[in-house]
Amino acid sequence: MKHAITTFVTDESISPGALAMAVEERGFGSLIVPEHSHMPVAYEEPFPDAGTPGREYYRTLDPFVVLTAAAMATQDLVLMTGVLLLAQRDVFYTAKEVASLDLISGGRLKIGVGVGWNRHEMRHCGVNPATRGAKTDEQIRALRQIWTNDIAEFHGEFVDFGPSFSWPKPLQRPNPPLYIGGSSRAALQRLCDVGDGWLPPPLPADEIERARQFMADNGRPDIPITMFGAPADPNALADYAAAGVEEAAFLLPTLPESDALRELDKLAALAQITT
Repeated sequence: MKHAITTFVTDESISPGALAMAVEERGFGSLIVPEHSHMPVAYEEPFPDAGTPGREYYRTLDPFVVLTAAAMATQDLVLMTGVLLLAQRDVFYTAKEVASLDLISGGRLKIGVGVGWNRHEMRHCGVNPATRGAKTDEQIRALRQIWTNDIAEFHGEFVDFGPSFSWPKPLQRPNPPLYIGGSSRAALQRLCDVGDGWLPPPLPADEIERARQFMADNGRPDIPITMFGAPADPNALADYAAAGVEEAAFLLPTLPESDALRELDKLAALAQITT
């Protein structure tokens, strides 16, 4: 099993370049960073009773800025979003950001995408929560049109544009791998329909096995899996590996540099005994 680090990089945490170098030096294969445009003061699920999310949710840096700094500070580290909130994004700007980062990183980018959970955040961005999944599906298809065609065109319910030029194209062809976040039936169907990989939360291993069977039944038996926020538990990691998880992404708390490096050392020690 391969190992990765996921973390919120903020204005109060270790810097992106120092983080990326430390992650690569300790033998981790990937760095995964999340996205939130903002955090509304009012909350709905999944935080109705537990209070508001931590400050890292509303202080997190832009993922493409973080991963660009990470690309410049490393040689082989895989760079990944986890996850882009596509329904809240413009499709042309997203296509250009992805292609630009893939190009300057030498083809080291993976794109984790999801529909999001914070309904107030969506609404502030002009997104109807009830249709965010359908919009995300269209956006993925539209992005592939932009990345793979000299003249791109797409006509859908949520995304609609005529013949257009858009460069650069990604270095990876036809596009950087698109990993679908989430574990709902809708997410699994999206994975089978338009995904290249799966970025699930830390589900029980038997649920991973059932999901893999669903993928196989839908003609996608070999989808790679990166476990987002994998537990730092050797027994659980062994179960995940047996269930077909290829990469475990440990959650690094948002910390200043010295504290973050100490936590990375602990996670690297765990990774060595669970490889």
